[in-house]
Amino acid sequence: VQLQASGGGLVQAGGSLRLSCVASTSAFSNYVVGWFRQAPGKGREFVATIRRDRNTYYADSAKGRFTTSRDNAKKSVYLQMNSLKPEDTAVYYCAASRNIIVSSYTNENGYHYWGQGTQVTVSS
Repeated sequence: VQLQASGGGLVQAGGSLRLSCVASTSAFSNYVVGWFRQAPGKGREFVATIRRDRNTYYADSAKGRFTTSRDNAKKSVYLQMNSLKPEDTAVYYCAASRNIIVSSYTNENGYHYWGQGTQVTVSS
């Protein structure tokens, strides 16, 4: 499975961006998809996950500001990011796994497939 993330860019604080993650497989509806980010000099951190049944999970830093959704017909998952802050600046990655337990949703090691990342820069 190949994942292609896009939609990053430069935005002012308080602005919005919508990231997209498109998969190569028509069976994408069977995959749990996670979003992670990595800021300069820091490790990769969990942002959000969307399950096959469309239930979602968010990091505390993302709750109330970010929303993840999916369109299985388009083999796509989205991350709508509102009220962006400078501390949201990072490379954002989408990741997918067909078999992952709930306790591993926030763990990057639980995901088998990764996109290449898209840069999000939020200026103050």
